[in-house]
Amino acid sequence: MTRGGARNRSGPGKDPNSLRSAAAGVVLTALPSEGYDGEVPDFPLMAFTVYRWEYEDKRRFQVTDTEATEAFRDRELELWEQAWTYPQACAWISEPWRWNTIAMWVRTQVKCESSEATAADKGSIHRFADQIGMTPAGLKENGWAIARNEVGEKAAEKQNEAAQAPQSSARDRMTVVNGGGEG
Repeated sequence: MTRGGARNRSGPGKDPNSLRSAAAGVVLTALPSEGYDGEVPDFPLMAFTVYRWEYEDKRRFQVTDTEATEAFRDRELELWEQAWTYPQACAWISEPWRWNTIAMWVRTQVKCESSEATAADKGSIHRFADQIGMTPAGLKENGWAIARNEVGEKAAEKQNEAAQAPQSSARDRMTVVNGGGEG
């Protein structure tokens, strides 16, 4: 039985803004908030075969469901392409050893979209997501941080300010001028 020592996520996390972490050389890798725009690698896993149960003479057996298998593969490839647009993909592209884990996250995600998903499938999504940096804890564990898009934020802020600025009526903008009239 393991005793003592550091474990994954035990104790306070490293704070890149603290002096102690800075002295230890803890630096987060900034991932661009715009995401990855490069070439998407091929999906590394073999096609997943979907089966359905059939009955004949009071016997139950499984047969390949070709239509469901094709739909499953199409959804996997769609989600794989989508995953490679995220900021984390900027780090993944230089780590081919991680691609199978990303693919397993995609496959498990597709499984969990079906009614056939088990509790184990749903539970494993979180572990895969942490490993590939898709959760805040996973980002921290991998030493990544998504950079803020300050230019986009400023533009959105100005639009909000303009939209929230009270519009005054023409009557409110009129001023009373004293004098000038005979009285």
